[in-house]
Amino acid sequence: MRSPEEVKREIVRQWLAKAEQDMKAGEALLAAEPPLLYPACFHAQQAAEKYLKALLTWYQIEFPKTHAIEQLLDLVKDAEPETASSLRDAVALTPYGVDIRYPGDQPEPSSEEAREAVELARIVRYTVMDRLKEI
Repeated sequence: MRSPEEVKREIVRQWLAKAEQDMKAGEALLAAEPPLLYPACFHAQQAAEKYLKALLTWYQIEFPKTHAIEQLLDLVKDAEPETASSLRDAVALTPYGVDIRYPGDQPEPSSEEAREAVELARIVRYTVMDRLKEI
């Protein structure tokens, strides 16, 4: 039988694997010719969300089903205030997870906005992966 620690590690790895897929999708969509801007932003938001949920799982902090990066960072703050503070810019990704999913909700993001979204997701990735390097 697996220990609770082993189970926790496995769940964190699953979150990270899903986050990595979203990160790779966002990067690939941004690099497409022509770039697929909305989907790149959507996957950037999804990646950041899942990286943060992996970190929260590591600290065994319960989180709601949400796409709100700010809400997740507020929970991260309980375990790692400096990390939460350093990732505040990622809050800008939240609308890409919900608000622009349907026609007419918001204008198509620009190339610059899509590049910024993917870069914000990369920053979340690097920060979380640095915290979870022993996984």
